[in-house]
Order: sequence, then structure tokens, then C-alpha cells
Amino acid sequence: MSNKTNLQKATFGAGCFWHVQQAFDQFKGVKATTVGFMGGHVKDPSYKQVSTGQTGHAEVCQVIYDPNKISYEQLLEKFWEIHDPTQLNQQGLDIGSQYRSVIFYHNQKQKMLAKQSKKNLAQSDQYKKEIVTEIKPVAEFYPAEEYHQDYYKKHKLKAKLCGF
Repeated sequence: MSNKTNLQKATFGAGCFWHVQQAFDQFKGVKATTVGFMGGHVKDPSYKQVSTGQTGHAEVCQVIYDPNKISYEQLLEKFWEIHDPTQLNQQGLDIGSQYRSVIFYHNQKQKMLAKQSKKNLAQSDQYKKEIVTEIKPVAEFYPAEEYHQDYYKKHKLKAKLCGF
């Protein structure tokens, strides 16, 4: 069993946070996920406030992982797979700045790996349009209300969520 002090955090915004949480929960080495909000100017926002698009927050999933079992690079690969990083302030049917594509890095190594990963993807010709994903330093994380946590499990949703 891993020592909890070895666990690390990663934070991703890729559209509806229910979809993002579902994707990362499937990885061995991911110990916990929490959906919430990051990157805005309102202290302790509610889902209702964030959903207006006026708080500046993105819906995010904070991932606690064991780097001895899964690497940050593997988490980045999954991040790129689960959404369209060329859509500005939108994912699928979800429209608004709260659904933007964003990586919040927790340290300089994550920043470097995220930037390199984005650059590699841009050079891969996988997308015809520009990758608009933001790479920003971690900000205050506000967990979403309890009914949003593990939403897909609570409602036994097997299919992809949030318009995908």
C-alpha cells in the first residue's frame, strides 16, 4: 500500500466536470477525485453562480494520484482524449467559459510537462484547428456541492455524460 505522503494532485477542466471525473476514476493509481471550481474571482462560489459564466471559474476535477502507479504524463494523455481542446469555452452541448479546456499545474514540473504535451499535440496534426487549452497555475479550489460528487455513480450512468 502506498504511503499517502507520496500522493500528488492534478487539476483539469475539460467541459462538464461529471464527465471528467468519470474518466479519471477509471485509472488504477487514481486514489480520489473531487469535482469543483477553480480560476475565478468569486470566493466559495456555488454551482448556480458558476453556471452563469460570470464568476470566471472553470468546472474542474481535482485528481489525487499515486505517481508510482500512474504518471502525470498518463493523466495528460487521458485529458487530451476526453475532450476537444480546440473548442473555446465549450465542450459538446455545454457552452460557456466554465466549460473551457484548462490544465491547472501544481508545480513547475507539471507546468513543463503540460506545455510540452500541448506542443506535441499541436504538432501531431490530430487537430486541424488551434488548441485553445489554457495552462495556468493552480488557484483556490472550491469543491462543488455534494450532489455533484460522483454524480455518474449515484445515478448509475454508464454512457458518456454531458453531450459527448
